Amino acid sequence: MAPGSSRLVSTVELENLLDELDCEPAGDRQGLFGANSVSWRINRESALFLAASRAALLQLAHPWVAAAIAEHSRTLRDPIGRFHQTFRVMFTMSFGTTTQALAAARHLHRRHSGISGKLPETAGPFAEGSAYEANDVAALRWVYATLVDSAVLAYELVLPPLSIAEREQYYAESWRTAALFGIPRRELPGNWRDFSAYIESMFGSNALVVSTAARRMAHELQSAAGTWIRLPFWYRSLTAHMLPQRLREEFQIPYGEREQRSAARALRWLPRIYCRLPAIIRFVGPYLEAQAKQSKTHPGLAVRLSNRMWTGQSSLFHGEQL
Repeated sequence: MAPGSSRLVSTVELENLLDELDCEPAGDRQGLFGANSVSWRINRESALFLAASRAALLQLAHPWVAAAIAEHSRTLRDPIGRFHQTFRVMFTMSFGTTTQALAAARHLHRRHSGISGKLPETAGPFAEGSAYEANDVAALRWVYATLVDSAVLAYELVLPPLSIAEREQYYAESWRTAALFGIPRRELPGNWRDFSAYIESMFGSNALVVSTAARRMAHELQSAAGTWIRLPFWYRSLTAHMLPQRLREEFQIPYGEREQRSAARALRWLPRIYCRLPAIIRFVGPYLEAQAKQSKTHPGLAVRLSNRMWTGQSSLFHGEQL
């Protein structure tokens, strides 16, 4: 991505991609992925939260994304509300019917259409005053990539590694998520190996550079500012462990001997504990609700409480707005 270059996802482009998804054979009730997909198998895991801060920090390392969040998002004023909003959209795309997933995509595109501005400071090769827009394909691709890469990383922290075939299938399925973002397949790496190479190339490129605003937001997110929650030391250490060294240093996130020991301990005890969790804790509420919907049963109280924790709503698929 060359600094200053921009190609926006138009409404027409998005609708063409959504028409293609709507014609896929899975069926509306099964949604875009379905119960037998690798996407359901991975995205149902609460463990994905282990890499949530890592994904957020990688996104902030993109100067356009950081500026858009700083100037247009309520992330810092209402971090829990933003957490719920993000997971409502993503879980609807993953576990909702095709109709619900397409509605979530249109909702996201409309929100992004109103987000534009100019960089308040120079960040690496990105000059102060250069324009950004949230529906830029390159910026959307980076956000999408951080979500896919971080999901696999978190999954494999606590569960057996995916096979090469499973990684390829998960990545191929994720093209549907990319289409919901408005990203056409021609703008994506062709397979998992090329996708991993893209991630590594971004880590080493000047397309990622931590601005002053990004550094400030990162420290506030790491301290859970604006909430009554305090992220445990082991979680912050694990987040630091999962970041590339260059970006960790640019964010000025501590990763000394104490943090390294804490992360190493977490990597030892998390797999042992996680596999013993009951399904209602291990799996996210929207997945359990989708399962209940497919079996034509009513989600119980525990599922509704899990939904509220993850999305701020007791039910994700029974008429609530995105």
